[in-house]
Amino acid sequence: MTADIHTTPRPDAPDPPAEKPTGRRHRPGRFGVHIFLMAVSLGFLAPLLLAVYASLRPYEETAQHGYFSFPKHLSFDYYRQAYSDSGMGKYFSNTLLIAVPAVLITLFLAAFVAFAVSRLRIRGGMILLMFFTAGNLLPPQVLVTPLYVLFLKIPLPWWMSDSLTLYDSYWAVIIVNIGFQVGFCVFVLSNFMRTLPQEILEAAIVDGAGVWTQFWRITLPLCRPALAALGTLEFTWIYNDFLWALIFISNPDKLPITSSLNNLRGQFFTDYNLLAAGSVLVALPTVLVFLLLQRHFIAGLTLGSSKG
Repeated sequence: MTADIHTTPRPDAPDPPAEKPTGRRHRPGRFGVHIFLMAVSLGFLAPLLLAVYASLRPYEETAQHGYFSFPKHLSFDYYRQAYSDSGMGKYFSNTLLIAVPAVLITLFLAAFVAFAVSRLRIRGGMILLMFFTAGNLLPPQVLVTPLYVLFLKIPLPWWMSDSLTLYDSYWAVIIVNIGFQVGFCVFVLSNFMRTLPQEILEAAIVDGAGVWTQFWRITLPLCRPALAALGTLEFTWIYNDFLWALIFISNPDKLPITSSLNNLRGQFFTDYNLLAAGSVLVALPTVLVFLLLQRHFIAGLTLGSSKG
């Protein structure tokens, strides 16, 4: 049998330490950071919100009472008019013919170069990476005239270009966008691939995997968040491009969506509410792409934030 032993605390014993509260304390600085971020977000969203607000009101009402007045009549008439008057359906298809191949080819080529630089450890890999990165520092306007002359002299078959040259074809805009965007993608993907465990490729080599298998079946699937983030950014940049299409395409029927807004401007009068509705319609595809890839985009931006 065992007897219960009751112990009484000594009168001179120190009090047990108080339990720390489990709830998260709200620091005063956090509120300041939140207010600052809300103010910055509102500053970025203010032009878009004002454009949406103006596109729902008649121009006569805003001309009489101002853009910051309370509305008396709201409708989507301007959106229907902007889509029909500017011919956005045709320009949307032109933009997709340029943006989609340019994004896919850019990511594919950048992934190849980043894999060779960061995973295969080839000679001069760092110099090659610096070469691709330095290409982003070159102003695009410097190459406008040389590229214009060059594209006029490069022949293409009739099934690739109506003008029988690289000029006035979708290929000209696609090639230029690839050339200017691949350097940034190589820089981002190479830094991400360096964070992947080297033991994965070593185990694949032991199992007899070749270079193509290491790239296509092992490394590329692990880079899905980074590729999604880059794909979102690249599609937005190429979709919103106006300079290259204006220079290298002379046929109005081949121009991208950014050029369709010029059709909403009159010679003597411009309805800016109608123009705002057209701008909102032009911005919708990029917003849709971001919403579809939002989870992967945020994951790609936060990769490595918790690593030592």
